[in-house]
Amino acid sequence: MSAECSSYLNADKVLVSGFSCPREGGDARAVFCCGFQDVKYCCDDPHSFFPYEHSYMWWLSVGALVGLSVAAVVLFAFIITVCVLCYLFISTKPRSKLDTGLSLQMA
Repeated sequence: MSAECSSYLNADKVLVSGFSCPREGGDARAVFCCGFQDVKYCCDDPHSFFPYEHSYMWWLSVGALVGLSVAAVVLFAFIITVCVLCYLFISTKPRSKLDTGLSLQMA
């Protein structure tokens, strides 16, 4: 089994001629053409999208998790502060009823 990778323009706008997979001297299991419009390569998984190691993705995930955690804590603190201020505002109002100016009398 083999696949044909068509020619393409790379990120530097240089024409890269087409090639067939697997390449000579390359991994014999890499029989699929993978990649994007500006970078193509032979791979062993037809659902592979990146020609790079995936270790950097772990750090992006950890960074996103830390960022979301900090944002959640700040949002939680904001909500608690608003609730406390609303409670203090309501609880410090005078308890006396307002004078409406009308006196009600029984007939």
